[in-house]
Amino acid sequence: MLVKRLLPAEWPDAFPIISQLRSLDEEEFLHRVRRQSYSGYELVGAYRDGKLIGVMGMRPVHTLARGPHLHVDDLVVDAEVRGSGAGRALMSFAEKDARAREMTAVFLDARKEAIPFYERENYVFHAAPSMKKMLAIRSR
Repeated sequence: MLVKRLLPAEWPDAFPIISQLRSLDEEEFLHRVRRQSYSGYELVGAYRDGKLIGVMGMRPVHTLARGPHLHVDDLVVDAEVRGSGAGRALMSFAEKDARAREMTAVFLDARKEAIPFYERENYVFHAAPSMKKMLAIRSR
């Protein structure tokens, strides 16, 4: 399996896989990836026999509480090939990349059904729960 960073010209190839997780149209997906890439966000792809079968979004973060770490935003393996090792290969890439950047950890948010996968990869629950508040945006 080949795992590599996707070039901007390859981002549209990731859309059919990411759309299995996120409800975005392709234009909005590309807009968001482009915007996030300015602050270090990258898409990484897993290929088997030349076909893209898994995609991961990741970004470097440095906070007072966590120090320098890599945050995995999205990890999706095509539904037809889940269990193929692509998820494991993508997470291994993220961990190697974080070590190369001298980061102390990899953090991520997981859907409930994905937790067993991450636990098999030795990820544990973080003590601080994530919270959010949705804000209405007023039109002008």
